[in-house]
Amino acid sequence: MRRPHMLPSLVLLLVCFVLGVLARRTGRFPESTPSALNAWVLQVALPALVLRVMHSLQVEPALLLAASAPWLVFLGAAGAGLWAVRRGWLPAPTAGALILTAGLGNTAFVGLPMVEGFAGAAGLGIAVVVDQLGSFLVLSTLALVLATRLAAQRLSPRTLVTRVVLFPPFLALLVGVALRPLDFPAWLDTVLHRIGDTLTPLALFSVGWQLRLSALRGRAGLLAVGLGYKLALAPALVAEVLRALGASGLPLRVAVVQAAMAPMVTGSILAMEYKLEPELAALMVGVGVPLSFVTAPLVWQLMG
Repeated sequence: MRRPHMLPSLVLLLVCFVLGVLARRTGRFPESTPSALNAWVLQVALPALVLRVMHSLQVEPALLLAASAPWLVFLGAAGAGLWAVRRGWLPAPTAGALILTAGLGNTAFVGLPMVEGFAGAAGLGIAVVVDQLGSFLVLSTLALVLATRLAAQRLSPRTLVTRVVLFPPFLALLVGVALRPLDFPAWLDTVLHRIGDTLTPLALFSVGWQLRLSALRGRAGLLAVGLGYKLALAPALVAEVLRALGASGLPLRVAVVQAAMAPMVTGSILAMEYKLEPELAALMVGVGVPLSFVTAPLVWQLMG
């Protein structure tokens, strides 16, 4: 897998996000644009990326503890969000938007280039394991189930399991693992690579399109709570739990800084697909990504 470079990757995030904001204002794109882009991201681009990465991912047992970090972050957000719903403090769609953004980190498109910038190739290998066995698996399983439940879709346990198993990115993971003994031909690797590369620009374009700064009215408190958890409390939680479990050194440091990454773009896309307060989900990403450029390096330094 190519090593990402920090500055070009972060500039790409910013440019695609701004283009999405500007495109909506021009009126030259149909109102169905976000729906079409979101479908491509979840049904085509993400599966291609996962199939390619999981087919070649090398996992060391010592790194599995680091890969638990995104699970801890999501469970913390889900526990708090569901408790707030039961207490009547938050409606289910609002809690869902917060859980799917504050509970899922951008450990790939922001995390990988940032970790490589901090720690080089050694840190990058750990970050990839955290992303694929942590963030991606959470997105494909727990996050999908929770989105379905909070969207008030009354499904039987069997139907829920079927939906998870047939979720295209999860299917891609199973196929990628099953085909590990076989080498992909060069043309197939190139095709998967090119399709997977469309995920970041289209996802950020879609989020930028749906960002409404006017949506801040009445949501500033929710935004502060969500980002406060994602950028500060979550990495502190992961640091304490993983230290207690015996993690140390570079794996611990990378796991904690991955926990400190901005909300996952694909998590916000999932919230939008299930109509879980899309404007709040867009705000979490739109504000969280640039803010993390300051907070994540600070977390890295504090862990040193």
